[in-house]
Amino acid sequence: MRQSGQSSSVMIDRFGRTIDYVRIAVTSACNLRCTYCLKNEEETDRQIDQLDARQTAGLIGILAEMGIRKVRFTGGEPLLHPNIVELVQRAKATPGIETVRLTTNGILLDRHLDALIAAGLDGINLSLDTLDPGKYLEITRRDRFSSVRKVLDRLLVTPGMTVKLNVLMLRGINNGEIPAFVELTREHGLTVRFMELQPFDDQQIWRTGKFMGAEMIREQLFTHYPELEAITGRDTEHYSFHLPGHKGSIAIIPAFSRNFCGSCTRLRITADNRIVSCLYHQESIDLKPAMSEGFNAEELRKRLLEAVAAKPKDGLHSGRSNAASSMSRIGG
Repeated sequence: MRQSGQSSSVMIDRFGRTIDYVRIAVTSACNLRCTYCLKNEEETDRQIDQLDARQTAGLIGILAEMGIRKVRFTGGEPLLHPNIVELVQRAKATPGIETVRLTTNGILLDRHLDALIAAGLDGINLSLDTLDPGKYLEITRRDRFSSVRKVLDRLLVTPGMTVKLNVLMLRGINNGEIPAFVELTREHGLTVRFMELQPFDDQQIWRTGKFMGAEMIREQLFTHYPELEAITGRDTEHYSFHLPGHKGSIAIIPAFSRNFCGSCTRLRITADNRIVSCLYHQESIDLKPAMSEGFNAEELRKRLLEAVAAKPKDGLHSGRSNAASSMSRIGG
């Protein structure tokens, strides 16, 4: 909500947080079937939502006018959107937008990377939960490890690109690989981010004992690397560390225990054109009528302000508060 005395170009919620960051899930389609996210079914067996590129670019323009400075494109898998390069280019060219980043599983990244760099992409979060081909197949149900490892190696030597590696930790599956991931930070300036599982998984493996909390991840890190030095991280990187002699850094993302919510400044746009102010807030606001009825800018602004006004200080866990949703629809 706007507060008196504040510029109309700034959105401030009722807790005084300036909302400056939006994550946009451009499609719910995905070319993997990770056990913690989607059921093992074909895309034709489920509804696929996808944002219209022209309308989305217009929405980003309105968001920028209202104070959004950072845009991240997510999915599903955003590189499955046929106009993803155009969306990056248009977002980057939007007055007020300072950074444009993308989260991807990397399968299609090699073929799009040059075009994305030319479009002005500032950074990539690559989701890769294992460095073992067999475990990759077990987790994702798809045999695509070699292509993802290839593009990771390419990213590590791509100048000017901020690279973060998202590693979702699953107890008994990939927690033994912590040292292998940390080793990547020795010669490369990337951030390896170990992440907690969240309860948005099509009701598959949540509550099956695979959850690995931030404190357990931290304990295992320090068991292997007692010389870790704490540093100041960004946004959700509540636990951030550096190893002496390493070029990169390490972070732990407490995605479920969420001790960073009080400083959250983001909104999410889902692949079916709804605005979500908090992952753990069951309510969302439908943007489709305002988007489809001649692109009603004033109505869009109104609904965006409603979402900001409804943003909770700290979304409360209620078991599986969004039980019908997977992250492919909400946006990673």
